[in-house]
Amino acid sequence: LLQEVEALVSHWNLCINLGGFFVGLFSVTLFGPWSDSVGRRPTLILPAVGMAMQAAIYLLVMYLQLHVAYFLLGRLLSGLLGDYNLILASCFAYVADTSDRHARTFRVAILEACLGVAGMLASIGGGQWRKAQGYINPFWLVLAASLAAALYAAFCLQESVKQQKPAKLLTLSHYKAVYRLYAAPECSSSRRKLALYSLAFFLLVTVHFGTKDLFVLYELGSPLCWAPDLIGYGSAASYLAYLGSLGGLRLLQLCLEDTWVAEIGLFSNISGLVVISLATTTPLMFTGYGILFLSMAATPVIRAKLSKLVSEKEQGALFASVACVEGLCSLVATGVFNSLYPASLHFMRGFPFLFGAIILLIPAAIIGWIEIWGSNQDYNHFSEASLSPADG
Repeated sequence: LLQEVEALVSHWNLCINLGGFFVGLFSVTLFGPWSDSVGRRPTLILPAVGMAMQAAIYLLVMYLQLHVAYFLLGRLLSGLLGDYNLILASCFAYVADTSDRHARTFRVAILEACLGVAGMLASIGGGQWRKAQGYINPFWLVLAASLAAALYAAFCLQESVKQQKPAKLLTLSHYKAVYRLYAAPECSSSRRKLALYSLAFFLLVTVHFGTKDLFVLYELGSPLCWAPDLIGYGSAASYLAYLGSLGGLRLLQLCLEDTWVAEIGLFSNISGLVVISLATTTPLMFTGYGILFLSMAATPVIRAKLSKLVSEKEQGALFASVACVEGLCSLVATGVFNSLYPASLHFMRGFPFLFGAIILLIPAAIIGWIEIWGSNQDYNHFSEASLSPADG
């Protein structure tokens, strides 16, 4: 019976996640470019309302003991209004609208740190609350928080798009705007960088999601065999990387370019995963968590660099595409790392972490190559511009 229940849970989780992802894929790429014209506030209000509707449907299902298929209905309704990915896209676009190019990386890092702190509070507080009162009451907080976010965006938040203009929502021009980001021929060097940074972002976030899902399983098994309190401390330590990365990024920016800050963050991530893959004792495991303290410094740098490659009127389209990439990362990470873990138990329990560290060498190489290639391009352009006809 237990195996049958686990199989059903896995089946419905897959259906709910895939349904939400594919519906959200079309809605986010529709609403994101639309926000470049009408403003960010509508695209912050709509997904918050959608998430409130999803929480309300989940509460009805639990109170009335309805069929589990209604969970899928709630997820689809939320996906139609953009879901969590549209909130992320709109928030990052809002930050890009309200910051100059020099300060943008740190402003994006602050937003990333907010995600980490929120995740830490939800993990610790939500777990204890669920243990004390069950599953239903925490969803009332989800409903209240979603409604509060919608009301705040509607009545308190100032609009960041300076030149608003009416625009049709249901039109293919919004999807074409996302396509033009990567395929416009008039600026081939910027579009090439855009594609490469997007690939680096995809690999980095996939490794982050994939390894994060396995930490608890790895800690529960032999030889670590952690108790619930140690697992809680480990979860808190992993979330503290967001704050450590924020402080480290701010300090490193005083003496280094953003590119090298990202490389140091990737080195921290790779080193920490290698140590964790070999961890057989509690001190060594926490050492790995400590080395990961700068592991989240690379993602805000990549987001900021992507933002600087497009115009002010394309920020919504850009971050909509980034949000879709992030959603795809979650699906790929779940499929790859959750399959790799049981397959590698017989020869190395920590192999998925080592595999993730190897994968991270690719974005490190991409970012370094773009920096070197960009410097050479700037040097060649300067040399050509400084030559006089007599030098020819």
